[in-house]
Amino acid sequence: MKNPESRPLLQWSAAMALSGTIGAVVLESGAAAPAVAFARCVVGGLLLVLWCLARGWLQSWRPTRRDLLLAALGGVLLVGNWVLLFASYALSSIGVSTVVYHTQPLILVGLAAAFLGEKVSKSHLARGGIAFAGVIVISLSADGDDGQPVRLAGIALALGAAVLYAGASFVAKQLKHIRPHLLAAVQCAVGAVLLAPALAFTPLPHSAAGLLWLVLLGTVHTAVMYVLMYASIGKLPTTTVALLSYLYPVVAVIVDMAAFGHRVSWPEGLGMLAVLAAALAPQRGGRAAGRPPVVTRGSDPCGTRTPVRPR
Repeated sequence: MKNPESRPLLQWSAAMALSGTIGAVVLESGAAAPAVAFARCVVGGLLLVLWCLARGWLQSWRPTRRDLLLAALGGVLLVGNWVLLFASYALSSIGVSTVVYHTQPLILVGLAAAFLGEKVSKSHLARGGIAFAGVIVISLSADGDDGQPVRLAGIALALGAAVLYAGASFVAKQLKHIRPHLLAAVQCAVGAVLLAPALAFTPLPHSAAGLLWLVLLGTVHTAVMYVLMYASIGKLPTTTVALLSYLYPVVAVIVDMAAFGHRVSWPEGLGMLAVLAAALAPQRGGRAAGRPPVVTRGSDPCGTRTPVRPR
């Protein structure tokens, strides 16, 4: 008898592995971060709209004004997070930025405590201390892809991206009744409008190769990746989702080493392990960086459970 979890297992694993290659695609495009984020919004958002139309979800959707305002706010936070994360790659390295970025589940705990009154356990406080100690170790010991000490600005941008993504996740918790594909499409539309003026200062690549990298990012690493993610996460145990989420930073570090010659020193590796162990272990249900937050029912303070399937 065929295992009913085999297909969603492959889908989620593929989504996590694709997430780990986003940094390489961004750098290979040669475009500035705002232009990359704009292209991702336009290409990925358009394909998601077409997907929703084909499934009949868009025609039957009747959003309230509150839904649209919150979705727009989430879009601003999400796209801002993309810009900061993409900019951080060039100032540190793909692996360093990705691992530092994974402090976002712990930041989300702080937001939930501040705005929803959720209790922060001693365990979460300890994990937060370990994670940010790991960030300090990485900052002091890591080298960038150019072999020079990693720039603190790159670390700061990755942390800023984590804060914005945690904010987008916090907003998504208020929109649990909206199908995630629709929410992602709306947020991409908001991002495209916001980032369009930035093209006057950070234009799209002039070369065909650069444009093709951005098309790849919008199609495979946005639309296809989100469809795989949303088709699988609700069908897998949360422990499986959380465990496979480790594929994202691991693949990112491997790609960084293989494609860009990054070499991980033992203090840097120790700092990376501290961040990942502290930030991902309590995350019940995973997210990959650079993605729209998963819309869930009954999300716990540091993770996700089964996604809502709107009627």
